[in-house]
Amino acid sequence: MADKASNKAEDLTGQAKEATGKATGDPDLRDEGKADQAASAVKDAGEKVKDAAKNLKDKLS
Repeated sequence: MADKASNKAEDLTGQAKEATGKATGDPDLRDEGKADQAASAVKDAGEKVKDAAKNLKDKLS
């Protein structure tokens, strides 16, 4: 659960950086925000795979 919360926090931070970068005309900050969001999405996908594997294991037990 902590990993999911950390991923969400990273996503929200990325959204804030992207919005700030757009508002201030800072393309580096905007891109950093997008990268943070992408990293969060990849981590979230990994968590979903782990959850699905655990559910499958539980069903087979």
